[in-house]
Amino acid sequence: MTWRSVVISRPAKLKRDHYSLAIEQEQTAFVPFEDIAVIVLNHREITLTHPVLSACGEYGISLFATGDTHHPSGVFLPFLSHSRATKWMRLQLDLPRPVCKQTWAAIVRRKIENQKHCLQLAGRDGMDRLDSYARRVRSGDVGNLEGQAAAFYFTQLFGKGFHRQQARFANAALDYGYAVLRGTIARGLVAHGLLPSLGIFHSSEQNAFNLADDVIEPFRPVVDLFVAKNLPLIRDELMPQDKVALVGLLNVDVGMPRGKMSVLSAIEQMIESLARIYDGGSEALLELPVLIGIEQHRLEC
Repeated sequence: MTWRSVVISRPAKLKRDHYSLAIEQEQTAFVPFEDIAVIVLNHREITLTHPVLSACGEYGISLFATGDTHHPSGVFLPFLSHSRATKWMRLQLDLPRPVCKQTWAAIVRRKIENQKHCLQLAGRDGMDRLDSYARRVRSGDVGNLEGQAAAFYFTQLFGKGFHRQQARFANAALDYGYAVLRGTIARGLVAHGLLPSLGIFHSSEQNAFNLADDVIEPFRPVVDLFVAKNLPLIRDELMPQDKVALVGLLNVDVGMPRGKMSVLSAIEQMIESLARIYDGGSEALLELPVLIGIEQHRLEC
């Protein structure tokens, strides 16, 4: 099972050494490919060999590149790694509209519920109002309760003057955390044979990750809670340690129908349940995370 998130923020050369990633810096570190879920390249002076890219495809690893702002600007994903990718594409295209709308309503409802949990865990007011929004979500979210809840939620969490377009630490941190989640979910979708561009609700022809943008929604409050709890009073930009911590959110625990598990494991279970819906099941099969905090998952020996 993959569980490591590798963030490289200093000059390095990456090579494949049999079954491990070799990270050459002042000293050389070796990380087994089979343990890695995500690699983030966060420095302009990082070079890597073709066998490293090949290993990322072979082991299903998401490889993120960052741009001039040090935010993820691209992601390398395995190419059609599933033996029945065409079958799943047809099932995605043929998903009945009523099931599609009910599935989206379930996603929106859980997202708003997790936003409510986020306010509670962050010591903010407004939980009753979000609970009301969640209870009123209907098929397809025709009333756009998701948008109404978000407008209220962010001002409760970060203050009345806050909006998502501002250039400030909170938004930079949110964008970074969301980008890592999005790429990780896209990796999981591809690994299960699903086409990330075919969404349930999102349907932009210019978006290669419509489905990832659908199912990411209940996971976003994990990032929101971390940023709210770690919002600095002075610093204006993300530091390397902030980025490492944001990538590390993939290993915090969330609640799932089968028990408490890491975000990485929850993403896998959510996608497995989504595949069952595409294969003829109802939206009731969808397994979605419940925000319970930002404690790191502990591996039991």
